[in-house]
Amino acid sequence: MISLKSALAKPFAKRVHYTIQKWAKKPFETQEKVFQNLISEAAGTQFGKDHDFISINSYEDFVKRVPIRDYEELKPYVERVVAGEADILWKGKPIYFAKTSGTTSGAKYIPITKESMPYHVEAARNAILMYINETGNSKFVDGKMIFLQGSPILKEQNGVQLGRLSGIVAHYVPKYLQKNRLPSWETNCIEDWETKVDAIVEETLPENMTIISGIPSWVQMYFEKLQQKTGKKVGDVFKNFNLFIFGGVNYEPYRAKFENLIGRKVDSIELYPASEGFLAFQDKQNEKGMLLQLNSGIFYEFIKADEFFNENPKRITIKDVEVGVNYVMIISTNAGLWAYNIGDTVEFTSTKPYRLIVSGRIKHFISAFGEHVIGKEVEQAMQDAVLGTNVRVTEFTVAPQINPSEGLPYHEWFVEFENEPEDISALAQKIDQSLQKQNIYYFDLIQGKVLQPLKISKVKKGGFQEYMKSVGKLGGQNKLPRLSNDRKIVEGFPQTN
Repeated sequence: MISLKSALAKPFAKRVHYTIQKWAKKPFETQEKVFQNLISEAAGTQFGKDHDFISINSYEDFVKRVPIRDYEELKPYVERVVAGEADILWKGKPIYFAKTSGTTSGAKYIPITKESMPYHVEAARNAILMYINETGNSKFVDGKMIFLQGSPILKEQNGVQLGRLSGIVAHYVPKYLQKNRLPSWETNCIEDWETKVDAIVEETLPENMTIISGIPSWVQMYFEKLQQKTGKKVGDVFKNFNLFIFGGVNYEPYRAKFENLIGRKVDSIELYPASEGFLAFQDKQNEKGMLLQLNSGIFYEFIKADEFFNENPKRITIKDVEVGVNYVMIISTNAGLWAYNIGDTVEFTSTKPYRLIVSGRIKHFISAFGEHVIGKEVEQAMQDAVLGTNVRVTEFTVAPQINPSEGLPYHEWFVEFENEPEDISALAQKIDQSLQKQNIYYFDLIQGKVLQPLKISKVKKGGFQEYMKSVGKLGGQNKLPRLSNDRKIVEGFPQTN
């Protein structure tokens, strides 16, 4: 028998679908409206005055007046906001700071305003409603849902609440989901990640879990602990678990491992949330890419990734993007970020509507020899190499070996296997061939005998978690980069065997 909540979800989902279609079918008008609203709302702020917002009448005016900045370059303004000043980057004061761990700048304080906060909550809700509208499946709303996230305990900084984004969002769970939601508040507040996951296992085991959500690496740890505790596949422990919601990293490298842990296929929804704004979500089960949120108080610009480090790279809007090109994403938002480089690279899979995938980080690449290898390419190469085999990879990262004890330099792949290959050098060869096919610079360097083919170094089981724990980054919103342009990360790795 269908419950009232499940029955009501369908008309609500239909209405949300209709609303989204309206703006998705008018992308340029939608973005122009967002742009004009941002400029007029912030004209009286310190940033608006410093950049003469009052004279901005077009996108071209904006490009002339507002240079691209990353967090370091915007920091003088952010520090004034953190110190308690009003009307600096956006009118008034923010209601939260999302604290993130920057790779170069220590802790970052990303403002969230009363105008931007609703979009963080709405987009996550809409992703589920779009799924209900497409599949007709709404029974899961009667079961229990778990969102693996950071602690919801917030601190105060000059009258503004401060915490992790996932912890902030925990305060905004809609009333109709409160009874269904796990873990309990007490468990969610546990700071130590391993202790927290153990407590979550105990809380969820007796429940009818239907939705599980989180960053894949966190969820993997939860699934492994469930399996250790019960000796069963996750899909047998939770018979009605049929929807996995994830974000933060590319799921493909985890897919085979997850299907093995679950024991069957489940539907999934990919999200693209960031402290800076909720940028996209998967709106169709059988379409590649996530729907760019054009109506969420965010104005988007793009720069071709291979031109990004030029002296004066060309900035474009969605009007001029092309499918299959790697872009650095630049955003201006109603939280007061202006022409802000969030550090991600994206690739459009469609422009009708605008859907994209996250292809990597502009700072996470290897170009020690001019090869310009990016995250998406190494993930694709690993995927190609293990396809059709019983090899299962838990985690991996790549670093250049510039001064080997003998022979030419090479890329060193640090890989933790769940199921090891019989012939590790054959696997390395397959990965290398895929990388050469994808990246012409890498191909030229191998063929020209500047580099030798890549080598795999095995990492002991649990080694990646051990490393993340040793640097104080286990759990939270922390992710290990897929690749780096130096050996700083891999030097700290536990002994490989």
